[in-house]
Amino acid sequence: MTESSTHLSTTADAYDAIATVYAGLTRDDLRSPSLDHAMLTAFAGQVRTEGVGPVAELGCGPGPVAALLRDLGLDAFGIDLSPVMIDLAREAYPDIRFEVGSMDALTLPDGELRGVVSWYSLIHAPEQDVATYLAEFHRVLARGGHLLLAFFESEGAPLTPFDHKVTTAYRWPIDALADLARKAGFTEVGRMLREPGEGERFRRGCLLMRKEA
Repeated sequence: MTESSTHLSTTADAYDAIATVYAGLTRDDLRSPSLDHAMLTAFAGQVRTEGVGPVAELGCGPGPVAALLRDLGLDAFGIDLSPVMIDLAREAYPDIRFEVGSMDALTLPDGELRGVVSWYSLIHAPEQDVATYLAEFHRVLARGGHLLLAFFESEGAPLTPFDHKVTTAYRWPIDALADLARKAGFTEVGRMLREPGEGERFRRGCLLMRKEA
């Protein structure tokens, strides 16, 4: 088993084990006015300007972000590595399609999607694997399609591992992650940094990127 496949197996098993508890945790209220909601709304608006087509939330967990994207007018569906998370998402949102899959090997045709959202789903990927994920996001996006990345930001430090409650995760310097996305073929549209809210440990970052038409 390769290092990459070991990491994927470890992550899937860890989320399967805590899926029910995780789904029941109090989440950030993405439907209330906030910077996070504003970024998801901006992403939805950008996607709609480019035309109609499917949008995937990759690493969707129990499904609330995919549901919000649907409510923002997108043809959204979700993919996650954890079968238990997918079962919970299907139960909570039976009108949305959810599938088990890995972000580094999506069973989607080239150029299939108008948008991709990775909402804190790259955080467990080792540094050497992130470029592979970004290349796969680029492959499945149509020309002019948009990518939204949300992540824990390292606040001026280099890439920094931390003790995430599920399994080891990483905080990224926003400029370094943006540079990797550019190397994968994306152009930056905008970015957001916000300070930790109540009960949060780290600064949060978002990057809105576009695959050139």
